[in-house]
Amino acid sequence: MKIAVIQASSQAEKNELIYSTVKKYASDADVINFGCTKDEETKYSYIEISVMVGLLLSGKAVDLVVTGCSSGQGMMLACNNMPGVLCGYIPTPQDAYLFAQINDGNAVSLPLGEGYTWAGADNLDKTLEKLFSEPFGQGYPKSEAARKLEDTKLLKKIRESSQVKMAKLIKGLDKPLWDKVLSKRDVVEYILENGKDEELALLIREKQGREYAGSIFEN
Repeated sequence: MKIAVIQASSQAEKNELIYSTVKKYASDADVINFGCTKDEETKYSYIEISVMVGLLLSGKAVDLVVTGCSSGQGMMLACNNMPGVLCGYIPTPQDAYLFAQINDGNAVSLPLGEGYTWAGADNLDKTLEKLFSEPFGQGYPKSEAARKLEDTKLLKKIRESSQVKMAKLIKGLDKPLWDKVLSKRDVVEYILENGKDEELALLIREKQGREYAGSIFEN
C-alpha cells in the first residue's frame, strides 16, 4: 500500500508530525511525504493541494492520501470535487475509524488549526492510530457490516457516474491554477514515474510543454 502525506502550506509546521505518525501506525505501507514543509518557498492553498490529491489518486500513483488544512473541512470538500476521490473529515479517532470501516475512502482530511489546542498532537496521534487500527472496508457495526458495505458500493458507483474523468477536468482548469500545480515538481514527477494512467501522464507532459517519446510505463 502506498500512502501520500500532503497538506496545505498554512499548516506546514505540522507536516513532519503527520508524516511520522502515519509511518508509525501504517508501518507496513510505503509512506511518501510531499509536504508542504516550512522549507518550501512556494506556498500552496487547499484548492491547489486538492488537485494534486486528485492527480495522485486518479493516476493510481498512491492508494491513500492523508491531508489537511486549518479547519480540515475545506480540504475535504475540495478533494471530494476531484474525480475518483472519496475523502473523509476525521477530527476525532471515532470519525477516523467509522470512515475507514464504513465509507472505505481513499483520502482523509485532518483539522490542523481550528480547535488544535495543547492536546492537538495527542488527538492527531490517536486519530491516525484508529484510522489504521484495522484494514479498511470491513463494515461497522459488525452486525450490520454487509448492509453498510453494500451502501458504500452504491455510493461509489453513484459518484463515479456523476463525475468527469480527471483528464477532462484538467483541460478545464485555469492556466494559473494548473501552472501552480505543475510547480510542485515532487508530486508531478512521482505521478509520471509511478502512475498507471497513461492518458493522464500524457496530458501532464503536454501541459509541461515537454516532448513525449514512448510510454513511461514500458518498464
